[in-house]
Amino acid sequence: MKLFFGYLLVVNLIGFLMFGTDKARARRGMWRIPERTLFAAAVLGGSVGCLAGMYLFRHKTRHLSFVIGLPVILAVQCVVLSFLFF
Repeated sequence: MKLFFGYLLVVNLIGFLMFGTDKARARRGMWRIPERTLFAAAVLGGSVGCLAGMYLFRHKTRHLSFVIGLPVILAVQCVVLSFLFF
């Protein structure tokens, strides 16, 4: 169980930092993190960190795929976890 929560902590931190990094790169006109990679971080368990990064850094908030997609991913993960642990 500790390992699972440690994994979630790390993947959420990575997702959060990816949104911050991509925002900084966008401002500078540099190479960007692909959107599929940002979504992959969310699907792999980092949806909370990705959502926090999206709104804190105000990044991808105009993209409907992120505004709707990330909360849907989080909701699905919550349902799955509730079936697994309760």
